[in-house]
Amino acid sequence: MQSRLKMLTDGKPFLLLLSSVFLALRICHGGKILIVPLEGSHWVNMDIMIKALHSRGHSVDVVRTNESWYIKDDSPHYKTITLPVTEAFNHDFVNPVLKKIIDIERGKSSVMIFASLQVEMFSAMFNVHRIMSKMATIMFEDNNLMNDLRERKYDLVLTDPAWGAGIMLAHALKLPLVYNVRWITSGEGHLAIAPSPLSYIPMTGSGLSDKMSLIQRVKNLIFYVIWQAQDRFLIDPQYQAVCDQFFGPEVRYSDLLRGADLWLMRVDFVFEFPRPTMPNVVYIGGFQCKPSEPLPEHLEEFVQSSGEHGVIIMSLGTFVNELPADITDTIAAAFARLPQKVIWRHKGKRPATLGNNTLIVDWMPQNDLLGHPKVNLFVAHGGTNGVQEAIYHGVPVVGLPLFFDQYDNLLRLEERGAAKLLTINTVDKDNNFLEAIQEVLTEPSYRMNMQRLSRLHRDQPITPLDHALFWIEFVMRHKGAAHLRTESYRLPWYSYHSVDVMLFLLTVALLILSLFVGLVWSCFRWCLKRKIKSD
Repeated sequence: MQSRLKMLTDGKPFLLLLSSVFLALRICHGGKILIVPLEGSHWVNMDIMIKALHSRGHSVDVVRTNESWYIKDDSPHYKTITLPVTEAFNHDFVNPVLKKIIDIERGKSSVMIFASLQVEMFSAMFNVHRIMSKMATIMFEDNNLMNDLRERKYDLVLTDPAWGAGIMLAHALKLPLVYNVRWITSGEGHLAIAPSPLSYIPMTGSGLSDKMSLIQRVKNLIFYVIWQAQDRFLIDPQYQAVCDQFFGPEVRYSDLLRGADLWLMRVDFVFEFPRPTMPNVVYIGGFQCKPSEPLPEHLEEFVQSSGEHGVIIMSLGTFVNELPADITDTIAAAFARLPQKVIWRHKGKRPATLGNNTLIVDWMPQNDLLGHPKVNLFVAHGGTNGVQEAIYHGVPVVGLPLFFDQYDNLLRLEERGAAKLLTINTVDKDNNFLEAIQEVLTEPSYRMNMQRLSRLHRDQPITPLDHALFWIEFVMRHKGAAHLRTESYRLPWYSYHSVDVMLFLLTVALLILSLFVGLVWSCFRWCLKRKIKSD
């Protein structure tokens, strides 16, 4: 027995050495990934992907600016490449835009609201992509930086294509390109690569579902034209100018955008309306979701104090720090009339009507709260991350959308009977907010429908995050995924829609018809001449 123990004890250094060798081999065989992310909530879920990639032995570099809003310079999971800029997409850019949008949406005339919102969104989009184009120009003009990036021999570029710097960088470095995507510079990602019949695929901002009447289909077409005009006249030309300067006019930015090897799409069909798709689109909706962890002690104590009534949580996401004072007073007064306890992420002035049942916090562990059994309702703005976490944990939603895709996200939940949707200009009218909360809390169908969505979402052979990691590593192993990529994006519109084929066939048919008519006419004239001669 003693000899055996001695052998096991003596073997410990060997086991430690073997483990060290294994870990070293794992790191050596890990890939090198260059990431060009977006700021705000987009960075939050990109950071989750980065941590997962790092845990699998991959080396990750992240491109950021010196004015970065969310992306920190120091991290154990990645190294940063910092670009010096004078203007960036951060809170100084976002806050004035949000204030204008809220003021516009609270106007009286629906026609004027629509027109003003389009003008404001056009202006905001133009300026965002102007900033990004300038960032790309700074990057490409820095020869030392570009040479350094080439020498690092990355395996792929992973980018958020809601702006175009990462797309063009992948082309400059001749690297495989993977998207962490739902939105691209021209709008919703599917529209760029997959057939998208407007008869049942609603456009972002239209407020429509996949079941449309004739008038609604007309409205959907109008929104499609608006998105196309925005891309063609305001967005694409800015990135094309960068391509012209550094790659030559023969390189089309639109081709680079649609030519990615893999599209990791941050939705699934529990949430999204069914639609055509492509082989290189991999659905990873809810990849950032995970089982809840214990709450901090002060929050757990507050939650437990709710008794049988339970808890409501409210958050309006990354971008929104505060709403107008009269709206926050209305919300606070509505909460004060409820028997439930409320945890509200709010950074603005403390509402005058705040009740004793409401706890205001600067930050909340949203995923952990949604997974707590005492949380009965989520008041949310409709961002993709929050909506997917609500689905994952089966918590019904009262939605207060503010801009971009938030209304459409909440509409998808409402269509499935799992949410109640309000607009910002109706919150403070006729107790709408209070009645919406009471309806969702007291009508069991909301919770039942959301829990059904949760069961559907969770019923997968592997987690969405593991699915994403597999496909990223697949692209690294095979130096791209060209066999999954359709070449349709290289076709001109008239070839894509077979207009040239139809014109060719029509021309052939007309020629045959002309020959037939000519032959009949010749026969008729010949017969007529013979008849005249015989007479």
